[in-house]
Amino acid sequence: MVLFRRLLGDVLRSARMQRGMTLRELSADARVSLGYISEIERGQKEASSELLASLCQAMDLPLSDVLRDVADAVALEEAAMEVVASTPLTAARPAGDVVASAA
Repeated sequence: MVLFRRLLGDVLRSARMQRGMTLRELSADARVSLGYISEIERGQKEASSELLASLCQAMDLPLSDVLRDVADAVALEEAAMEVVASTPLTAARPAGDVVASAA
């Protein structure tokens, strides 16, 4: 759940910045507290569907675009986790790196 909140916040922040909007402008247009939007963008608070709709409307952005971008970001995170999970924890020692013990 934390991953989804963080990625949603990242997508919303990116969309706001691409539109050249400040948090204050978005807050006024969406009629949502600036602090709450900031917490959503940082992934600290969950956004209700009504709040998401209000934010998207204020940015003149379809909610479906936001959700698609979040889904794409989740897919990338999942792929990265699969790579990490399939990577062996120990690396093979190079052939020239032989340790001899004295008897």
